Amino acid sequence: LVASAAFLCFVASRSRGAYTALAVMEVVITALFFLLYFLKLDKKMSWLFWPLADIFNSVIAALFLLVVCLFAVIIKTNNGTLAGGVFGLVLLVLSVVDAVLLFQKISLDGPRRRNTPAK
Repeated sequence: LVASAAFLCFVASRSRGAYTALAVMEVVITALFFLLYFLKLDKKMSWLFWPLADIFNSVIAALFLLVVCLFAVIIKTNNGTLAGGVFGLVLLVLSVVDAVLLFQKISLDGPRRRNTPAK
């Protein structure tokens, strides 16, 4: 939701393409991960360790968001760009929190455990 709010702010303010492209990319990637987990496709496609891919996505997104949203806040062409930059910085914090929580939840060297009882 925060990524879509940033996207809407950037589109409404007619900001540069990098701002809008990063926001729409985050909306799409987040929606794809949501669908992956919601439809339980991660269990069907077990050839990839999906939580690690999600961590990688969060870290890369945080790096891009740091650069692009700091530029949007510093340059602040108009109020829409400033608002989009602030939403992007909030999204940056959420991406870092997501990466840290997922990293704490997984164990790479031990056996994988399920949080829910098997049915």
